[in-house]
Order: sequence, then structure tokens, then C-alpha cells
Amino acid sequence: MNLSNANAQEYKNAIGGRFGSANGISFKTGLNKNAMLELIANFRSSGNVDYLRLTALYEVYNPIGGAPGLSWYYGGGGTIGSYKIKGYDGDVYLGANGVLGLDYKFNGAPINLSLDWIPTLQLTPDTDFYSGDIGLGVRFTF
Repeated sequence: MNLSNANAQEYKNAIGGRFGSANGISFKTGLNKNAMLELIANFRSSGNVDYLRLTALYEVYNPIGGAPGLSWYYGGGGTIGSYKIKGYDGDVYLGANGVLGLDYKFNGAPINLSLDWIPTLQLTPDTDFYSGDIGLGVRFTF
């Protein structure tokens, strides 16, 4: 098989959950033979903080030789959201993200798993770097 002509990911679209420090909904769609757009809606209510984040990531996929259905990927994107600390006004959140992960599509089943790391440079309301969220994605492919 000539890998330069093969699709790195073995599905066009996938939807499901992403589970990490912030659980959410994940949707991936293929852009070309080795790139996907992933949209993630995260929500979290913990102690005194509630937030909602929407993240868009451009991901480049590379197959791992000798492991059918397995790829590694990298990319970047951005996040917009809002958060509220109990007793205080809420604020808008903007961030720049990187992503690095593994993606596996089960042969003969419409199931996709991913494990990734998404570090974030928070831009507003203040500037800070977060070492990121490690998340497990479980999706239905179509």
C-alpha cells in the first residue's frame, strides 16, 4: 500500500463524547485526505466555577505503519467560551490551542477512539498558559 495516497483517517465524519477534565461533545469531519476539523463543546460545573467552551481544531493525521486503523495527529485552533464564578460577574474566555493525539478506527465497526492532549494559551480575560487537558474521545463514525 502506498501511504502517500492513503487516507490517514478511515472515516469521513464522527460524533460522540470527549471525556477529560471537562466533558463534552465532539464532532470530526474530514477536510482532505489527511486533515480533519474537530469541534468540541465542553461544559463544566465544579465548586464555585461554571463554564462553557467551544473549541475548533485543525488536525493533521499520519498513519502508523503496521497498525491498521491507528493514526497520530497534531494541529491547532482556538477556543471561545464563558465562565462564571459564583458571587462574581461572568467573563468571556478566548484561547489558542495545540493538539497532539492518537486516533483509532475499529475495522468493520462504526466506532472511533482517540486519546489527545490539548494545551491552551488563555488570551482573555487574562493571559495564562494551561498545560492542557488529556481527553478520551468515543465516537460513532459515518
